[in-house]
Amino acid sequence: MADLIHLRIVMGGDQFRAGGLQIQTAPLPHFVDAAEAAGCIVALRKGESLAMRIGRLVGSAVIVAFLAAPFLRAQVEPPQPPPTVGKSRGEPPPPTIQDGWHRILPGMAEVPKNPAPAPRHDIGGTWDPGPTQGIQAGVRPDDGIPEDQPPYTPLGLEKLNENKPSAGFRSVLPGDTNDPIDKGDPQGMPREDLYELRVTQIVQFPEKVFVLYTNGRVWRVIWTDGRDFPKDMEQRWFGYSIGRWVNDTTLVVETRGVDERTWADRAGRPHSADMVVKEWFHRVNQNRLELSVQIDDSKMYTKPWMALYKLPFDLRSPDYDVREMIFAPSDFGEYNRLLANPVSDSGK
Repeated sequence: MADLIHLRIVMGGDQFRAGGLQIQTAPLPHFVDAAEAAGCIVALRKGESLAMRIGRLVGSAVIVAFLAAPFLRAQVEPPQPPPTVGKSRGEPPPPTIQDGWHRILPGMAEVPKNPAPAPRHDIGGTWDPGPTQGIQAGVRPDDGIPEDQPPYTPLGLEKLNENKPSAGFRSVLPGDTNDPIDKGDPQGMPREDLYELRVTQIVQFPEKVFVLYTNGRVWRVIWTDGRDFPKDMEQRWFGYSIGRWVNDTTLVVETRGVDERTWADRAGRPHSADMVVKEWFHRVNQNRLELSVQIDDSKMYTKPWMALYKLPFDLRSPDYDVREMIFAPSDFGEYNRLLANPVSDSGK
């Protein structure tokens, strides 16, 4: 057998393995980026002329680009929800804002009308979705309208009916809810993105990204060092997250291994231990970030569905102090004593 030489073509900053006379498709890991999507090896025989090599490489690049194009589009742009569901809308920015240090700061009104382009591979900063937009974020309201509901499986409907939220179309009295967070459990993923999503700080390092949430002062790690998911994952409240840059301004994150005791959102929508959460962090420009979230869980839903679609965040200054927002059992006890228990008792 003739000796083989392996070469790579560089296209648009991403490295594609291109096939020549024979294209051998490599198995893909759980989560792949644009480079791995090509998944092919080029075999060049020693002794070929340069022209022959270039010709075979160009032909291979066309084939690889054609095969990978649907995958690349799916990675870069989040799937659009049905027209009846719509987009996560932002709010008009207030003229002034107040940070946790009780300083009055200028709102987005003073930001240039034509902000600078988004920096490459950078979503770091202090990001604000607005004073109320993140309280019940999402594009699937629990309003009783069939078109707004996720596509449940029979098991998904069964689990949904076991959950008793204190908000939405199926809400119960405050004292009758079985919402896990009322016991002090973490929200987990993707609920942290869908309920009480307030000012969010993102800190980047070459190998990982920290997402710091205001609610509960919790944080999670998104690994960006090229690792795959562990083979034997223990369930975690926030799961295991891996992120890949699919272009200069979009980080796509996949999360697995989320503890199934959590709810997917405040409406009590269920998930299994097999759920896969996909997030798109897209930096539109210097001052704007968009977040989209998809839930994929074949045990609970007949197909993946968008829970959040392009929720806008505005960039705050580096000296913006984030207010404290923590679940404290002593405060919750007072809430139950003064409000939840009397209201629940009067409703029975």
